[in-house]
Amino acid sequence: MQRSTPVDPTKMGTGRAIAVLTSGGDAQGMNAAVRATVRVGIYTGAKVYFVHEVCTSKHTHIRNKELKGGTVIGSARCQDFRSKEGRAKAACNLVKLGITNLCVIGGDGSLTGANEFRNEWSELLQILLKAGKITAEEAKRSSHLNIVGMVGSIDNDFCGTDMTIVTALACGADWVFIPEMPPDEGWEDHLSIGNRLNVIIVAEGALDRHGKPITCDILKNLVTKKLSFDTRATILGHVQRGGTPSAFDRILGSRMGVEAVMALLEATPDTPACVVSLSGNMAVRLPLMECVQVTKEVTKAMAEGRFEEAVKLRGKSFENNWNTYKLLAHVTAPDVKSNINIAILNVGAPCAGMNAAVRSAVRIGILQGHNMLAVHDGFDGLAHGTIEPMAWGYVGGWTGKGGSNLGTKRSLPASMIEEISLNIAKFNIHALVIIGGFEAFVGGLELVTAREKFEELCIPLVVIPATVSNNVPGSDFSIGADTALNTITTTCDRIKQSAAGTKRRVFIIETMGGYCGYLATMAGLAAGADAAYIYEDPFGIHDLETNVEHLLEKMKTTVKRGLILRNEKCNANYTTDFLFNLYSEEGKGVFDCRKNVLGHMQQGGTPTPFDRNFGTKMGAKAVLWLTDKLKECYRHGRIFANTPDSACVLGMKKRAMIFQPLFDLKEDTDFEHRIPKTEWWLKLRPILKILAKYKISLDTSETATMEHVIKKRGTV
Repeated sequence: MQRSTPVDPTKMGTGRAIAVLTSGGDAQGMNAAVRATVRVGIYTGAKVYFVHEVCTSKHTHIRNKELKGGTVIGSARCQDFRSKEGRAKAACNLVKLGITNLCVIGGDGSLTGANEFRNEWSELLQILLKAGKITAEEAKRSSHLNIVGMVGSIDNDFCGTDMTIVTALACGADWVFIPEMPPDEGWEDHLSIGNRLNVIIVAEGALDRHGKPITCDILKNLVTKKLSFDTRATILGHVQRGGTPSAFDRILGSRMGVEAVMALLEATPDTPACVVSLSGNMAVRLPLMECVQVTKEVTKAMAEGRFEEAVKLRGKSFENNWNTYKLLAHVTAPDVKSNINIAILNVGAPCAGMNAAVRSAVRIGILQGHNMLAVHDGFDGLAHGTIEPMAWGYVGGWTGKGGSNLGTKRSLPASMIEEISLNIAKFNIHALVIIGGFEAFVGGLELVTAREKFEELCIPLVVIPATVSNNVPGSDFSIGADTALNTITTTCDRIKQSAAGTKRRVFIIETMGGYCGYLATMAGLAAGADAAYIYEDPFGIHDLETNVEHLLEKMKTTVKRGLILRNEKCNANYTTDFLFNLYSEEGKGVFDCRKNVLGHMQQGGTPTPFDRNFGTKMGAKAVLWLTDKLKECYRHGRIFANTPDSACVLGMKKRAMIFQPLFDLKEDTDFEHRIPKTEWWLKLRPILKILAKYKISLDTSETATMEHVIKKRGTV
């Protein structure tokens, strides 16, 4: 939503006080949210307070706290707060400090309690007035309490928030048992496993249709006796809470922290308490009371046996993940084969998550009755005829494997169009799934352009973006980018830790991405960088001078580490060596420098859960779209597709996965530098600078609108 009048963000919080508290069990990313809330609050001119487990103290200093697990403030399930007397004490503490803005980071119980606290606020003030704990002037000054919540919970069980990840998708589980959808009656008799190595996942609250618990031990005994499999049971327990937060959790926490401050400072006495969250790729605000209401209804629906409704109440993301798991987990052979042949190929540099997309596309295609063909080595394989059929088991275990099992090359099809068209006819290929980076996008365009000369190319095709650079037009995210981002962030952590206990030191780190600065920017946000140099945000010698001086001033305080990220092609003259020499020279006597070029380690590794899930959902959606498109293009006994909408990029745009014609995306593409002309993440760069304590202007012309969970679902 666009603001009617401009607002100076550095004065939004003048005369306001914000308290930040965490509650419930520790969750990774909480510290990133706290850090962002504190620093953006201070940036707006507000006073910021921490609420510790047992006391309240004024904020003094916080730096890079998102790099540690758990929470820096102290997180507790306070028993005193459960009573009205305890809540009155809490209200008194806030009133005495002039705090009328509360940012609560916690799970469903904590946010439900915060909602109750706000509803009772007027009553609590009257109790304090009668007891003489506060004055009439203090009560008037604190007449209303603004509350904004952020969901910080590994359970992800608060309705309205969209960042749901089903573990079953990420590891390719054979069976999964969850409380929202118990297995059908007689499930014990239908339990079957077809592989040598199998994974069964059980949620701690899993039940059968009669409300009886389904535990690890029950399943272990059942598999051992019924199927005669050697079985092991592992209860993960609190190991799931520990560890260093992923880049995704750090960025999520940082973005929600910024949005929470804006929501608090924009609130009026009539504004309902809200929860800030990400829906797809957009920050949203949801009424806290509605989220609490729907969360309670999930429990009620499960208790009453309305399991389908319980899944829907969890949200669209949860429902889609569950449905995708059900499709991929078990073979349900179609009654009639379609005789359609769909070929899948990987193009460009290999990246983590490609194999998950291939596996999903193959299995969904088989379930649709299609014949799925593997094309090895990209467009070269399509030209040379290195094509073979894929059965269900062909892609078994591919979800967690990095790289490209099909083989991939950067070659483009223009120079071998005739050979490709001959092989499309020879193997009777009716549709193509092209998974890859910018080369996949350009290659798809070349195939479509050649349709005029080669009728064999008049078949539907879909491009699935998969590249660490995240530079494919038509999508906010690419498969593989999250894994690369985690590698960079983890490496930055280790590099900074390598200097622990030594004198002050600044690290200059070069990231990949070509001309696209996504990795450098997002890794800078996740790792707490002081600067991130990229091609899309031009810089000169005066900018470098400002950055060096800023870092010098920070290093003269208690700060001992500096982190500078540089995208590999950000500037032909200001190279990594140049930056290293510049910071080394100017930092003499204050800090020394080290440099590191991360290189191809960013392309390797096991795919993250995000990339596995994203690849799985993209592969499934692509083949289902092709199935519908093939029906549209069937004319006179054959497939003929020559319209622009028969060749699309499948991408995540804002809040949904959408298909966009390749030709429509040409106008928004900088082919010389291999990047889209419009890149959503550039709007996050000011946040990076604010968190690094730069005094810059933050664009507040756009603000998230309050959305209704109940209206969005269409049913309560």
